[in-house]
Amino acid sequence: MILSIDAGTQSIRASLIDEKGNIIALQKTPITPYHSPQPGWAEQDPDYYWENTCTTVKKLLAENDVNIEGVVITTQRGTVINVDQEGKPLRPAIVWLDQRKAKLEDYPSPFLKLAMKGLGMYDIIEHVIMESESNWIRQNQPEIWKNTYKYLFLSGYFHFKLTGFYKETTGNMVGFVPYDHKTHNWTKANDQKYNLFNIPMDKLPELVHPSECIGTITKEAAMEIGIPEGTPLFAGASDKACEMLGSGADQPTIGCLSFGTTATVSTNIPKYKEVIPFFPSYSSAIKGSNNTEIMVYRGFWMISWFKKEFGHQEVLHAEEMNVAPESLFEDMIKEIPAGSMGLTLQPFWSPGIKNPGREAKGSIIGFGDIHTKAHIYKAILEGISYALKKGARQTEKRTGYKMTELRVSGGGSQSDVAMQLTADIFNLPTHRPHTFETSSLGAAMLGYIGLGKHTLSSAIQEMTRFEKTFYPQKKEVAIYQKLYDEVYLKMYPQLQPIYKKIQKITGYPKK
Repeated sequence: MILSIDAGTQSIRASLIDEKGNIIALQKTPITPYHSPQPGWAEQDPDYYWENTCTTVKKLLAENDVNIEGVVITTQRGTVINVDQEGKPLRPAIVWLDQRKAKLEDYPSPFLKLAMKGLGMYDIIEHVIMESESNWIRQNQPEIWKNTYKYLFLSGYFHFKLTGFYKETTGNMVGFVPYDHKTHNWTKANDQKYNLFNIPMDKLPELVHPSECIGTITKEAAMEIGIPEGTPLFAGASDKACEMLGSGADQPTIGCLSFGTTATVSTNIPKYKEVIPFFPSYSSAIKGSNNTEIMVYRGFWMISWFKKEFGHQEVLHAEEMNVAPESLFEDMIKEIPAGSMGLTLQPFWSPGIKNPGREAKGSIIGFGDIHTKAHIYKAILEGISYALKKGARQTEKRTGYKMTELRVSGGGSQSDVAMQLTADIFNLPTHRPHTFETSSLGAAMLGYIGLGKHTLSSAIQEMTRFEKTFYPQKKEVAIYQKLYDEVYLKMYPQLQPIYKKIQKITGYPKK
């Protein structure tokens, strides 16, 4: 077996996965995503992640007597940890959901700033500098930055705890660090990216590629987590990258949708290209390739928002019936026709940077006296898929590869209604993988590749498959195509001037 550890935002999952892609056993521990010592901050104790991981793995192994041949870790992206020379955290981890902002300093110079504005990239540079956690720590906690021996992502911290080595996988390089996604290596000190973050190279870990051996489990780690000493730890990739691999999405013609808290549309491309100008395509779980990605930031978070604000009755009823509230919502919307009887939703519940811009807000148009909360629920699902389709079309245009099929992962993929309307909106066969745990599966695939028991192609062929495929329905496809072309695509350009006025008058969303 491969022991696959998935440290997400909401839970720690440990799985035992065999060479055929079967999840033999799984243990899940819900965790508190973060604490907010100040408004907009999102922090968590690094030891909290480690202790919950140890508890989860120990429980899994106590209930399953198996031979573990290797371990692979996949984690949430962009969560950073500062450690001292002994590997002890100097401050709480800053979680990817954090909203604090660093100050703009003396970079770029006035001349360079003018040039960047002319190229249409200054807004992005400004965003990157201000969002960089390392810049904020350096400005506001200089002693901690001075004493930082290594600046790690969560996965790199786990690698150290398990093996004693400061190593990070190129497949997890998603965040504000001086990394070159074209060369799959740290940038050189004279690179412009280096100036954005100003992190000395000696504070960064050694890079390894997915499926390469990081080291073996130390005696100390074995005692804490229960994994036998000497077990090899193989490099994984980020949860999204592993999710793509676990879905079998290795070709640029396969669109991979993630129906998670943040909804994304991604492809795996053999040669580096930027789908959004000046935004990188991330290093893939497949060595040497990259993942394009366009996200709908709030995505299926909107379902949680809907349940909280409008679904109180259904939630209580679901508790009485001992079923998931979503199953009741599914029943509510089964008979609602494509287009939600005139409702169209634009899912910009959080502002963007470029398109949508920082002024963007969500909207629903087309209300009438026939509409109920069930129509709103379906309009949310349709709106998310419209936004993902727009991202897919932009991806196709920039990469030159046309998508011929979709594979969908994440919690929302368990909804037959969401899967069918996605197939109809995209007009493509839409596959649901055989397991919900595609991130853990992708990590395990890298472990078997590292062991030499699979090649990339044999791992995809033997470890991935579909539980169900949803095919486009001709009548619905025609309706959705017209709504997408003639309504959805026109909403943001028409509403953008109004959003800017709202922002100017009320101050929200904040610039």
